Amino acid sequence: MPVADDAWQMHLNALMCRHRKGKHMSQAELLKSLDLLKAGDLQPGSEMDQAHEICQSHEGSPLYDWIHALVHRIEGDDANAAYWYRRAGRTRHPGPVEEEWQIIRTEIEKA
Repeated sequence: MPVADDAWQMHLNALMCRHRKGKHMSQAELLKSLDLLKAGDLQPGSEMDQAHEICQSHEGSPLYDWIHALVHRIEGDDANAAYWYRRAGRTRHPGPVEEEWQIIRTEIEKA
């Protein structure tokens, strides 16, 4: 059955290609949300609102939920931030927001 095996291999290759593309696109969007926060000097504003929208559109994905927590930390909404840290399976970084931003970025880049 070489024909069936070839078809199966082509199907597996297509799935792997889509998985890699999806991972790359997801990573790019995660980095975009972080870059927006940095562009806004890690302060509330339009950039943070855009990052918030990106994270909300991927609710349930742990890395997006972690950035979502950081957004609420930046705006000073500690109760809401705590909720999103729990959803992300993370704890709030005890240091400054800038440090947590870098920790998240490093985590995304190595994923």
